[in-house]
Amino acid sequence: MDVPVLETDDVSVRRGDQPILEELSLSIPAGSRTLVQGPSGAGKSTLFSVLGLLESPDSGRVLVDGTDTSKLSERQRARLRRDTIGVVFQDYQLVSDLTVRENALLPQHHGGNRDEAWVDELLEALAVADGVDRYPATLSNGEKQRVAIARALANRPDVILADEPTGQLDPETTDRLTNVLFDVQHRTESALVIISHDQSLEGPFDRTLTLRAGDTVAPR
Repeated sequence: MDVPVLETDDVSVRRGDQPILEELSLSIPAGSRTLVQGPSGAGKSTLFSVLGLLESPDSGRVLVDGTDTSKLSERQRARLRRDTIGVVFQDYQLVSDLTVRENALLPQHHGGNRDEAWVDELLEALAVADGVDRYPATLSNGEKQRVAIARALANRPDVILADEPTGQLDPETTDRLTNVLFDVQHRTESALVIISHDQSLEGPFDRTLTLRAGDTVAPR
């Protein structure tokens, strides 16, 4: 059996006395498309942080390609995140004084694995190649999100992890952006995980999971 590219094993997270995630187990197969939904307060943002190795759980394990990340140093975790998981933040987190192209190239600058032609190809596929010298302040929300996706894919990650990628977009822009995500995911053969509260979000997902009160992920 193939090893899941990303996996949580009985993961729990607390905020003081408040449980956010409770013994949550989730398996993401390589190349799959997974939508995780749930109401406000269900723990979606915390799950995003845990899956993206941005936060360590209080108990349980997060495995990336079978590697138990709890046994790694913070530097090793950061390197694994950079090389394996392409993170798309809800608020984009573009660097304001860098151009579109410079933002997209950031992971390669940090990683030392330069393939600028690949980043240029991504920017073309995401329809932002005409504005590579523009700065984030001059971009629409949809353009910012597409640049954030290009940056997430710069190192050809095994997983694309997106937190509410359509949360600030109108329905028409949402449809365009999700289609772009599916297209780029197909081309790169990455696993795609979208975490969203949007119950109307649709697409060719392999499965939709519902997070309820942080302790159950139920397929439907």
